[in-house]
Amino acid sequence: MARYTGPKTKIARKFGEEIYGADKSFQRKKYPPGQHGPNKRRAKVSEYGTQLKEKQKAKYTYGLLERQFRNLFKKAQHSKGITGEVLLQLLEARLDNVVYRLGIAPTRAASRQLVGHRHIVVNGDIVNIPSYHVKPGDVISIREKSKSLEVITDSLSSRRNKFSWLEWDESLQAGKFLNFPERSEIPENIKEQLIIEIYSK
Repeated sequence: MARYTGPKTKIARKFGEEIYGADKSFQRKKYPPGQHGPNKRRAKVSEYGTQLKEKQKAKYTYGLLERQFRNLFKKAQHSKGITGEVLLQLLEARLDNVVYRLGIAPTRAASRQLVGHRHIVVNGDIVNIPSYHVKPGDVISIREKSKSLEVITDSLSSRRNKFSWLEWDESLQAGKFLNFPERSEIPENIKEQLIIEIYSK
């Protein structure tokens, strides 16, 4: 199960955003990494460099490596609708992302682990593939034996964000994927047009 396992604050500093969530180290050093600190004169970024940076930001945000991301882009290209918007909708429909959005896990990395360790159930069946694509109407719940896990109970007790395309039933501890979100509803700061441009070269 390939994934990025390197330093996360360094990546957040590279993009100037807390793409992995709240980060105290990032708050202290919001400038890009490098031995000369914030005063270093940095070369002007080319058009290609800007596009590449945006693609990398999307990959790191959703926890995908290049091959997975490229395959998802090809799928978006051959789907009806605006390619960039469809790409983000496909990323949002990944099971690990849906588990994170529902508040079952505190981060996407934690949700990926919960899925991989067979703690998540989709429509009554255990699914242990983080890249599994959830469809409208699917019900995502926590396996009965796993409901008392500390990471899950802590995350659910502090869940705040509510998303219009997801429905959460507290009594059943289950969520429903209602529909694919509109671009305006997705909170991630990603310029998908730049991603389309780099793959179109």
